[in-house]
Amino acid sequence: MYLYGMRHLLLLLAVCVIISSCKESLPEYNTTQADAIRLNQIGYYPNASKKAIITEPVSTTTFYLIDQQTKEKVFEGNLSDSLTWNLAGETVRVADFSEFTTTGNYNLYIDNLGYSYPFEIKTAVLADAFTASVKSLYYQRASMPLEQKYAGVWARNAGHPDTTVTFHPSSGRIGTIASPGGWYDAGDFGKYVINGAFPLGQMMTLYEQYPSVLPDQSLNIPESGNTIPDILDEFKYELDWLLTMQDDNGGVFFKLTTKSFTGMTLPEKGQAERFIIGKGTASSLDFAAVTAKGYRLFKAINPAYADRCLASAKKAWEWSKANPDIAFSNPEDIVTGEYGDGNFSQEWYWAAAELYLSTGSQEYESYLKENPINLSTYKGGSWNTYMKYIAAFALIDQSEDATLVNSSKNNIIQAADQLVALTNTNDYFQPITVFNWGSNSDVLNAAMIIAQAYRITKKPAYLRAVQEITDYVFGKNAIGYSFITGYGDQTPMFIHHRQSAGDTIEMPVPGFISGGPNYAKQDQNDVTYPENTSPMNSWVDQTPSYASNEICLNWNSAAIYVLGFLEQESN
Repeated sequence: MYLYGMRHLLLLLAVCVIISSCKESLPEYNTTQADAIRLNQIGYYPNASKKAIITEPVSTTTFYLIDQQTKEKVFEGNLSDSLTWNLAGETVRVADFSEFTTTGNYNLYIDNLGYSYPFEIKTAVLADAFTASVKSLYYQRASMPLEQKYAGVWARNAGHPDTTVTFHPSSGRIGTIASPGGWYDAGDFGKYVINGAFPLGQMMTLYEQYPSVLPDQSLNIPESGNTIPDILDEFKYELDWLLTMQDDNGGVFFKLTTKSFTGMTLPEKGQAERFIIGKGTASSLDFAAVTAKGYRLFKAINPAYADRCLASAKKAWEWSKANPDIAFSNPEDIVTGEYGDGNFSQEWYWAAAELYLSTGSQEYESYLKENPINLSTYKGGSWNTYMKYIAAFALIDQSEDATLVNSSKNNIIQAADQLVALTNTNDYFQPITVFNWGSNSDVLNAAMIIAQAYRITKKPAYLRAVQEITDYVFGKNAIGYSFITGYGDQTPMFIHHRQSAGDTIEMPVPGFISGGPNYAKQDQNDVTYPENTSPMNSWVDQTPSYASNEICLNWNSAAIYVLGFLEQESN
């Protein structure tokens, strides 16, 4: 008995010595070299893929996971062989700790390099970032003050009442119109029908698929407490404005802007005259699609409003049939965003799909069958490539026509398989190889397609791919930044956003996703880009960088869908 007790005591002492030596082997905690360890700076779902990218040469082949509370090594793994990544212009090694699933707060540690930024492993790990990305829409509201009880330190006075807006000659009208409300499109103060409608359609898709997301009182907005889900209240603020942009004959005006961009100031100080500009087929069809979709979202909550949306959608469709090829381009005296588009096939398909689902009319169903559109290959790089996918997602979930449903499903799975293959092999394990304006939205729109494949098949590989793509957005990228303002240890501080630049607050408005690397660098005469000229490094955290560091509705909408999807499906 005594001998057993002595042996037990010696064993305990040995364990204590081992634990003590583990602690003593770690240098003092600091993150001075954290930029060399690229990972999701927010964290990972327990069963998600978990990878970090090491960008500095290291002599060791081992990495450790360190518990932030106990300072103990809780996981040990081997670094991959060196990989040469041309898109990033880097030689890297990969630390894969996917098999570690214990919830907690951690750092990655590598001998002679140091600690990563801290991160969590837990369920609902992206919940706060998701909510903030939706709340960013509130901060973009025109025509109303943002009160401190809702906006916090980013409270501001109302800007642009838009109660008396002049018709530009390009609109075909004279006089003035009231067109208040809606969201500012991007870093500027313009309001655009096309780039209001299809981002709204993407976000509405999230609500249609997951109606319990962001219920009443979840966003702390002025409408909170009215028994309507807060996310629907926010959607309605934009939809209300869109409805003001329809002409009496059913056609829809293109945009509401000044003649040129306002300086970097608060909305209330942007006093230049504002105009209703243009009218075209694309704006009318996008309007028809999103108002038809709005009918379905609001018919149980506000039937009269829903009926107005559907009537407006039908009217816009009829105008478009009579005016099928009216493309918009900026008049000579207008230099604000153009959103030019001469091919309306995606707009027609999206509008037909939403009207078909809202009415069951054979006219719209026949259009879809007689004008099939290719969904099987995703190509990012253009703001107007996503409408056909919004249509397909809705058809898959809501159509009773087996031909349309099966065709959409098969095409989405084909596209998703291609994107997953790219995610498995591409630099930083993300799905695109061309980095254009708004490349972060291209990355996230690809994730949306993969997410639909998961919803169709429930194959874990699809879910893990979406999770890994999201890691790219939150810091596992060639820049080493978490691209969503306010979320991560290194985030954009100088976004191209007039409100953030014009106020006196050090931090930018939270929840916005920066556009991301843009190899064209259209603003390089005004900003200084890094010496590494690779496509994935074509980004700077500088206010003048509208080409890489602006924010925009259609970039946030993709982030909102993906983060909302993950919060619903990963927990």
